[in-house]
Amino acid sequence: MSHIEISKKNGVEYASFVKKFRLMGREFRIHEHIGKNVATLSKNNYLRKNLDRLSKKEMELRRPLLENLDICYNERLLHDVEFMSIKINNLLEVKEIEEQIMIEFAKEFIFNSNNIEGSKIPAKEVRRIIESGDSRYHNYNEVREVHNSIDAMEYIRNGFKFNLQSIKRLYNILTKDLVMQNGERYPRGFKKVPNIVNNMETVPPEKVEERLEALLKYYKENKFKEHPLKLSFDVHLNYEEIHPFLDGNGRTGRLIMNKILMTHGYFPVIIHAENSRAYGNSLYKALSGKGIKTYYQFMLRQAMKTYDFFLSLIDEY
Repeated sequence: MSHIEISKKNGVEYASFVKKFRLMGREFRIHEHIGKNVATLSKNNYLRKNLDRLSKKEMELRRPLLENLDICYNERLLHDVEFMSIKINNLLEVKEIEEQIMIEFAKEFIFNSNNIEGSKIPAKEVRRIIESGDSRYHNYNEVREVHNSIDAMEYIRNGFKFNLQSIKRLYNILTKDLVMQNGERYPRGFKKVPNIVNNMETVPPEKVEERLEALLKYYKENKFKEHPLKLSFDVHLNYEEIHPFLDGNGRTGRLIMNKILMTHGYFPVIIHAENSRAYGNSLYKALSGKGIKTYYQFMLRQAMKTYDFFLSLIDEY
C-alpha cells in the first residue's frame, strides 16, 4: 500500500509519495518528492496520474528477483505476468474496488474450477448463485458445489492456515452435503484407498499425512526465499501428486495455490476449463519427469490469461 508522507521544513509542508512492499523476505521502497503540500493532493490522484510510470518503477525493483528464475521457455512471459500483477494491484488501490473485483473473480474461478472436475452447470447459473444466492438449475449437487465453493473461497481468504487441520477443513467445506457419482456422500478425512490419476499412482494413503507435513514444511521454509509464482506452482504440483483425498483434490489444490499467491501480494489465477486437457498433460509431464518447465510455462500462460481479463474488467470501473 502507498501513502502521502508529509514533512516540514522552515514551517512549510512538503509532500512525498511513498510505497513500501515486501517480497521474498526483502523490503522495497518507492519514494518520490512531490513538492509543497496542497489541499487537493491525494494518494489516489497521484497514483492514478502516474500509474504506468510507478508500475514500471516497481517492476525495475522486482526485476533482479526474476533473473535466475528459470521456469519458462519465454522470459518475456514471466516479466509480463509480474508487471501485470503490479498494475492490477495499483489499479485496485486507486479505484478502491478490491471486493467488487474479488466477487467477479469468484464467478470466473468457481465456474472454471468446478467445470474442470466435470460439473456441467453453465457460467450464467454460477453468476446467478453468487449474485442472488438462488438458482433454478436442475442439478442440486452442482448447485451445492457452487455454494460450497463460495464458502471455501471465503475460508481461503480469511481462515485458512498452512496446516493439516486447515486442509481438512477446506475439503470438508467444498464437499459438504455433496454426493459422489456412486451416490454416496463424500467420506470425511484423508483417503483410505489408493487413487490413480492420469494413469499415474499417487501417494499411498498411509503416507499422505507424512507427505503433506513435508510439503507444508517446504512452504514455510521457502516462503521468503522462493519467488511466489514458482512457490505456488511447486506447492500445487506436489499437492496434486499427494492427492490426499478420495476426490476434490484439484479444487482444494487450486485454492491453496491461490492462497499462496494472495498471501504474497499477487492476484489469484484461474486454470481455465477450456485448457483442462493441457493442464492435465502439464501435470503429468512434470510429475513423470518429462518436463517441469512445460508445467511452469502452462501455469504462467494461465496467469497471463487471468490477468489480461481482469485488467480489462478493472478498466471498465
